[in-house]
Amino acid sequence: MSEQETRQPGRTAVVTGAARGIGAAIARRLGRDGFAVAVLDLDEAAGKPVAEEIEAAGGRALAIGVDVADEQAVEAAVARVAAELGAPTVLVNNAGIIRDNLLFKMTAGDWDAVMGVHLRGAFLMSRAAQKYMTEAGWGRIVNLSSTSALGNRGQANYAAAKAGLQGFTKTLAIELGRFGVTVNAIAPGFIETDMTAATAARVGVPFEDFKAAAAKQIPVGRVGRPEDIAATVSFFVREESSFVSGQVIYVAGGPCD
Repeated sequence: MSEQETRQPGRTAVVTGAARGIGAAIARRLGRDGFAVAVLDLDEAAGKPVAEEIEAAGGRALAIGVDVADEQAVEAAVARVAAELGAPTVLVNNAGIIRDNLLFKMTAGDWDAVMGVHLRGAFLMSRAAQKYMTEAGWGRIVNLSSTSALGNRGQANYAAAKAGLQGFTKTLAIELGRFGVTVNAIAPGFIETDMTAATAARVGVPFEDFKAAAAKQIPVGRVGRPEDIAATVSFFVREESSFVSGQVIYVAGGPCD
């Protein structure tokens, strides 16, 4: 299928955590696919270069600063998207943070912060956006989970949040399907981002060595790139994917249990 055939002119997409890494790659890809793109991040200024890049390529974009765990801020941000770009019928819940530690060292604040951004944020954003989707009779929600949902040392909070997003995805797929809205999740494996670089720093390993060690454990022989995830999002939000809902796809360079 050509890029021209995947274009979705006139539709608006919202991507959270879109100032860098996977979120920025998703925003750029959706811009190329023809969506107007709302680039949401905690810091509006950080998202502006991504929005400007989309506009420079001939698209429409808007950077908005929002704490996705803040109910009123989320409602205001989604209303602004609808007013300035058009009713949002695609939502990618990508915003995330890490507060890694072993259980006996993990604070309640570490737990709450991760749950707030990943789970509460996805809930608030989905609730705010779904009304536009159900009114339109068409919508796409894509949640970013992780292979850490299967369990990962030092990430009890992150793993629990990412596993929770999978249950959230399947439940929304059941509830929203009759309105023409599909809901799916992507669980990335090792993706080269600032977040994985931070993990390498936490364990005291140079990032290049960290990536090389990870690549040896991956069947395709390399670590992932943000563009790998963006391509999967592009599939999930197409018209042709309308019979795919409630699914979790592991984009990890090989099978996952």
